[in-house]
Amino acid sequence: MSEAQETFIAHLIELRDRLLRMVLGFALAFIALFPFANKLYTLLAQPMLAKLPAGGQLVATAVTTPFFVPMKVAMLAAVVLSLPWTLYQAWGFVAPGLYAHEKRFVLPLIVASTLLFIAGMAFAYFLVFPVVFGFIVGVAPQGVTVMTDIGNYLDFVIGMFLAFGIAFEVPVVVVLLVHLGMVSIEKLKEIRSYVVVGAFVVGAIFTPPDVVSQIMLAVPLWILYEAGIIAAGLMQRPAGNNPTELP
Repeated sequence: MSEAQETFIAHLIELRDRLLRMVLGFALAFIALFPFANKLYTLLAQPMLAKLPAGGQLVATAVTTPFFVPMKVAMLAAVVLSLPWTLYQAWGFVAPGLYAHEKRFVLPLIVASTLLFIAGMAFAYFLVFPVVFGFIVGVAPQGVTVMTDIGNYLDFVIGMFLAFGIAFEVPVVVVLLVHLGMVSIEKLKEIRSYVVVGAFVVGAIFTPPDVVSQIMLAVPLWILYEAGIIAAGLMQRPAGNNPTELP
């Protein structure tokens, strides 16, 4: 067996071990959270429950949803809880193949993207959901009682979490585009007006049709875009002293 083949097999074994550790970390987190699955769902549903009229509640329209929906919530919570361990394992696999300046660039980017995604989810839960659900309950016709199915509610919440989590990744995307030379900071500043319009279009697509909800997604998108331009500029400045290596 040649040296190249031995190296390839060693990498495959390392990848297998890292993946197994990721799965084990998720499994342990899920086992720890599963006994609290119902409480986790209640916590997730709190923004909706708080806006329902007195006596209002969520309903389960399928036989198995009272069991499977809280279990899905526990799985999602386990993914978030085990995320630092998962990223640590991924970094442990990738880092040996990177140069020193690449490590100094990639590691902060991974940490920042993770924190921004979680921040997007928190923003949606604490600030957006109360507004959205208040709007939904408020526009219900007279005589109509809002009683959302718990499965449909979970799907809606996951969609909103993903929308805001991905939206909060804008600074990372901007920094990457500048670092890879795909776009200049000057060009990003020139297209600022188009980005603002696009942010409001995205807000109209991923939020209910009320102005407040759309603004609550569009404005953070614009602010994060500006933050990405600033971050990219700060990372470029030291590069003038040593063009072969990032700070």
